[in-house]
Amino acid sequence: MQKFLPWAVGCCLLFSCNNASKEPSTKDTSASTATPAPPPQSEFADARYTEMSKKAMAQLGSGDVTAWLDNFADDAVFIWSSGDSLAGKAAIANYWKERRGKVIDSLEFTNDIWLPLKVNRPQRGPDIPGIWVLGWYQVRVKYKNGAHLGFWIHQDCHYNNTDKIDRYIQYIDKAPINKALGVH
Repeated sequence: MQKFLPWAVGCCLLFSCNNASKEPSTKDTSASTATPAPPPQSEFADARYTEMSKKAMAQLGSGDVTAWLDNFADDAVFIWSSGDSLAGKAAIANYWKERRGKVIDSLEFTNDIWLPLKVNRPQRGPDIPGIWVLGWYQVRVKYKNGAHLGFWIHQDCHYNNTDKIDRYIQYIDKAPINKALGVH
């Protein structure tokens, strides 16, 4: 052990002297030349999108379909999880005016949760970057035939660069609705 100690100290001195004699680095490590980190894949969006979504749902719930439709872009697409869809604001208007006027007597949305997200980089596939608002809420509906129904809905709304909804995806089980309406 006594012979090893001087050898270890000598090695340490030799390596520390060799490292000290190296030329100083000329690489500038200041923050001004560093490449900025890319934005995160997604982040919280402005809370005003939550308020916009809540207002839109209140309009639909009150039966003011025309005001609700003002939130949509002309090229909007409304998609249900069943695979059904409506393309264009005119098709969405026709469906919902008919539905609210002749099929649904009243709608109530409760227990809602909203999450506004800004997607900077799609994760994969056909994801759309931009502002999305994810919503979860409970629906109580009374149909004109007297049937009552309660269920949960999840929706995803994408807002275009003019703050209009251009993609509306609604995750819903249509089987209980069809049963309540006598549709097979």
